[in-house]
Amino acid sequence: MKKNVLKVSVASLFFMGVGVYGQKKDTAATERKIDEVIVVGYGKSTKAKLTDNVAKISSESIKEVPNANFQNSIVGKAAGVRVNQTNGKLESGFNINVRGTASISAGTSPLYVIDGIPMINSDESTNGAPVNPLVTLSATEIESIEILKDASSAAIYGARGSNGVVLITTKTGKKGKPRLTLNLSQGFSGPTNKVKWLNAKQYVELFLESGRNSSWADQAYVENRLDGYSNNTDWRNGVIDTDWQDYIFQKGSVRDADFSVSGGDERYNYMFTASNNDTKGIIRSNDLNRNTARLNVSASPIEKIKLGLNIGFSRTSIDRVSNDNEFTTPMQAVALAPISPAFVDGEPFDGTTYANFLLEDKYANYNTLIKRVTAKVFGEYKILKNLVFHTDYGFDNYNQQEVNFRGKKTPFMSTNGYAYNSFVDTENIVFSNYLNYNLALGSHSFEAVVGTEFNKNKRKFSSVTGIKFPSDDFQTIDSAGEISAGRGSVDEFAFNSVFARINYDYNGKYLFKASIRRDGSSRFGDENRYGTFRALSAGWVISKEDFLSSSSVISFLKLRASWGETGNAEIGNYASKDQWVANSYKQIPGLYPLRKGNNKLGWEKSTQTDLGIDFGFFQNRISGEIDYYNKKTGGLLADKNLPYTSGYPNMFGNEGDMKNNGFEFVLNTKNFKSQDFSWESSFNIANNNNKILALSDNNADQVGGNIIRRVGERLDSFYLVEYAGVDSANGDALFYKNTIKADGSLDKSTTNDYSEAQRIVAGNSTPNWIAGFTNTIDYKNFDFSFTFQGEFGASIYNAGGVFQSVNADWFDNQTVDQMNRWQKPGDITMVPQARLGDSNGTQASTRFLEKANFVRLRNISLGYSLDKNLTANWGISKIRFYVSAINALTFTKYSGYDPEARSDTSRGGGGSTFYSAPPAKTVTFGINVNF
Repeated sequence: MKKNVLKVSVASLFFMGVGVYGQKKDTAATERKIDEVIVVGYGKSTKAKLTDNVAKISSESIKEVPNANFQNSIVGKAAGVRVNQTNGKLESGFNINVRGTASISAGTSPLYVIDGIPMINSDESTNGAPVNPLVTLSATEIESIEILKDASSAAIYGARGSNGVVLITTKTGKKGKPRLTLNLSQGFSGPTNKVKWLNAKQYVELFLESGRNSSWADQAYVENRLDGYSNNTDWRNGVIDTDWQDYIFQKGSVRDADFSVSGGDERYNYMFTASNNDTKGIIRSNDLNRNTARLNVSASPIEKIKLGLNIGFSRTSIDRVSNDNEFTTPMQAVALAPISPAFVDGEPFDGTTYANFLLEDKYANYNTLIKRVTAKVFGEYKILKNLVFHTDYGFDNYNQQEVNFRGKKTPFMSTNGYAYNSFVDTENIVFSNYLNYNLALGSHSFEAVVGTEFNKNKRKFSSVTGIKFPSDDFQTIDSAGEISAGRGSVDEFAFNSVFARINYDYNGKYLFKASIRRDGSSRFGDENRYGTFRALSAGWVISKEDFLSSSSVISFLKLRASWGETGNAEIGNYASKDQWVANSYKQIPGLYPLRKGNNKLGWEKSTQTDLGIDFGFFQNRISGEIDYYNKKTGGLLADKNLPYTSGYPNMFGNEGDMKNNGFEFVLNTKNFKSQDFSWESSFNIANNNNKILALSDNNADQVGGNIIRRVGERLDSFYLVEYAGVDSANGDALFYKNTIKADGSLDKSTTNDYSEAQRIVAGNSTPNWIAGFTNTIDYKNFDFSFTFQGEFGASIYNAGGVFQSVNADWFDNQTVDQMNRWQKPGDITMVPQARLGDSNGTQASTRFLEKANFVRLRNISLGYSLDKNLTANWGISKIRFYVSAINALTFTKYSGYDPEARSDTSRGGGGSTFYSAPPAKTVTFGINVNF
């Protein structure tokens, strides 16, 4: 499959080159591309003058991706930026890594900044599965997304830039008459893939055989179990054959409606947009409804002053299910026997192998409600012709409520009902003041920014639990017979910063930039409260030199080099302080130590070097970038164990080092352009090499579950016993010993005794290579675009495989491949003999580890616009009909649900799947109307 995809790419590249020759020069398009405005921290630049590595994604690239999460729209669009959703639940968190993972214990997500306001991005879920806090943002609000990838661009954000920075700019009005746009769409969803499980006939055959081979169970024991699971129906003749996936998955839908009105003149502009997203998930009882509104206005009452207000509101309601590790989550129903009925006399059957999630579905509810307000009031005063003072006051309020009620008939209920309510309110305030200075002296030009910023964040949390309800008709806490638990907390942090940046440009050929930021944070110890982050970069536009300026082949060529320092402060609050926990025993209050303070606790600091080339050929019909980066993170924030004699179990310290390096390649081509037809392509590919250089406790291995952190290895590598297949003589599972022999060599002989085998580093959870390939084609009134996404080199561990793919070790339903089990001497297979309860090959091993390589047709869209002469008669400037899809096709050898479906709990360790839902495949039909 991958070879076919590669052929498509190579063929496309060939046509890209062919399309260039013999075409008329497009000088205007060339200048537009070079002069494209790029948003950077506290200012703007152009592509031609950038000395940093910044990826820009415009609103045109994201507007028709049928998904509630705007992060989905940037998948495959930026080299070195990996975006993947945890799993297919609508609220599921996103993992976004810019140039690899740069931390062990601190946060690894980039800093999100919307219109200059650092956004709250903390998971506030209380059920063990994450909620994406940025699900509150609608793609219809977004004008552009800039991703600051190298340290030189991100250093202006100092202590919070080590994982990259995502700048989100919302839409503003443009000069001209009022414009009204309307978009309506309806989509339909299903899972990207389903796994084949045993049907009733196969289940009975395999488990009767497994019982016969068991060392302790007899046939009567197995038959009694099957009688119970089948509700005493005729399981021998397959009277009941339930495909539990029919109850887990539902036909999903996506309905979007949004409109905007905008306008302006020389003195003012405005933009108002509102949207509704109503999504029915592919998992039963998982739905989302979001309403957003945004107003951006600015005005210049007098020539020297500009005032403005950006304000956005969103309300997001999510009906949720349990986390992946709960028996009551829908996906765990695949473990139930196909001989069990889903319902008996209209009620969910309660005699299934494990809990029937349909009881939870019918008698429980779980809702998360998020209300969010983001606002910025800003002013500009032109002190001199070239000197402008900016003042911004930003506010982000994130309010989340969770309400969970479980009735008397829900699984494991022993208290006549249970209710849990939680409430969290977080306020983030940012106050920025800075000066912009521009000066042009002949061939020399200078631009400088200097300013201060204060950021304060305060979070309040409370929860209450009630039990013993009179009936399921009473579901609020005040109906509980007993208030069984309650919690409450308040915490806050603050940053105080100063920053400066200067750019120098000589004749558009020689470019230099330097920046510095000094951040103070309440999170760190008194001795390291402040950190300084510097950056330098330079560019040489070779194509402007006399020896190239008249070239008909090379239209743009620039060398870039940058170096910078960034930090990471995402360790939670009060990490440097002595922490005590208040508790009670027999209603007597008390305290116990939680963590020892550390006055020397400081920043995790990343130092990154970037070398790059920007190029353009044939009037920029072919253009692109080549980059090499090397990022080293030192002073990793880690929780260090302490001897019990200290009185504390652990403390935070700065111990450990890690590096990330790699190459990025971007190629943009204008393959063909005529009056009626145009075709443009963009291809990017990047690799990342991650290595741990040092760890705490004298570089001792850190092992947790199936994951190891070891010096010299990638972060969170899989650490497993190596599976060797099946002994063809007796059906025993075999494992490679991998012990060290007396001569120092590795013993690769096999054993059927799991305890004799040693674990090895068997793979890693993050890819070595990621790629994206986008094409945009216009023909007369038709437009067509698609994006392929690819990941290569990662592995995924099926933590549920020890139950669902283990040759009928217990009564969980099995994947259909387990029918290929060993049955007689001489059989060659990778599936051991079925032996009920005898753990024949059920232990954690590479048996359940697979490569997660894939190529996916991530987005595809086809549109048709009515003739403008026709619509003009109706007072409409444009009417466009379109059909689009997300996750349309996936090419992979992975045998599970989906290579991007990961567990939303810690079960199995990072990069593992555990009854995890696949992403949705969605097809949407819509209409755009512009007035």
